[in-house]
Amino acid sequence: MGDGPAQRPEDGPARRDAMSGQLAAGVRRDGPQPLPVPRIVAPAIQGPEDVVADADGSFLAGAADGAIWRLRLSASGAEEGAEVVAHTGGRPLGLQPLAGGEFLVCDAERGLLRISPRHGTVRVLADEVAGAPLRFASNVTAAADGTLYFTVSSRRYGLDEWLGDFLEHTGTGQLLRLRPDATTPEVLLDGLQFANGLALDPDESFLVVAETGARRLRRYRLTGPRAGPADIWAGDLPGYPDNISHGPDGAFWVALAAPRAAGLELLHGMPRAFRRMSWQVCKRLRLRPPVQQTVRVLALRPDGGTARDLRAVNSPYRMVTSVCRTENLLLMSSVEERGIAVCTLPGPDGVGSGSPAPGQ
Repeated sequence: MGDGPAQRPEDGPARRDAMSGQLAAGVRRDGPQPLPVPRIVAPAIQGPEDVVADADGSFLAGAADGAIWRLRLSASGAEEGAEVVAHTGGRPLGLQPLAGGEFLVCDAERGLLRISPRHGTVRVLADEVAGAPLRFASNVTAAADGTLYFTVSSRRYGLDEWLGDFLEHTGTGQLLRLRPDATTPEVLLDGLQFANGLALDPDESFLVVAETGARRLRRYRLTGPRAGPADIWAGDLPGYPDNISHGPDGAFWVALAAPRAAGLELLHGMPRAFRRMSWQVCKRLRLRPPVQQTVRVLALRPDGGTARDLRAVNSPYRMVTSVCRTENLLLMSSVEERGIAVCTLPGPDGVGSGSPAPGQ
């Protein structure tokens, strides 16, 4: 299981990506397909950063006010009901359903939580790591043996100052593991650029971790002779990867929160003092980058190759931070928007192609 010391991934040259066959894994040779115009359901949910499917066919999403919502949809994507089932007392981000109706929540303010709606309990599983307060917990997944893996986006900045981490490019993100019999998590990977989405391969042989600030996905092997070391599973993505989910097609579905920004890439190549000064100027002047209207989601095969690449250029629903696929639908959520965006999956895997988004 890779019990050695935590690794700090190094930023190797692009040829490392090419050697593993994953360079620009998210780019189709013939370009992305159009993403249909979505309908917005459950508009009472403000800022649902993540949306996940539950075992009973409903969906969970966390709101900016700390509420956890359960949403029910018809086969065509129409809303059939939405209700608040819990409240974290903080800011919920990534979610992971468990057996028996319970679920895990990465709360940016409170840490890793386990919630039982039936009993009305919210239990803190981890709120510190290596003796330091756990801040900005981002996403979580659970193995069959009860082991939990979760990410910390930044040890320097909280959610309200996420832009500071992006501009300064701190490399303080982490991948953590909490064993069933442990009371504190252990660090598996350190030095990640804004660690974010997280997913287990169905056979639990490896984890895929999104490094949003580096536009890449890392693979952390859990089994086999190469267990422990992390490599680049998909690099040079056309945008900044956020949450990751599994679809019924066996693919890893990845939401790109924004397209690649040349100015940000240029800033990341400058000295750290300049990057830090840039954040201080933005903070003092209360400057924020405009929310992009380009929405893009990828479906990647277990080998890291691209299965689907879908994009809307002038989307009415922006900054998609999560995507969840059913048999014929895509559900998308956004840390900035109200409600959940739902559209028919276009192409051969969906019921129909739908209508293209504006600007396609």
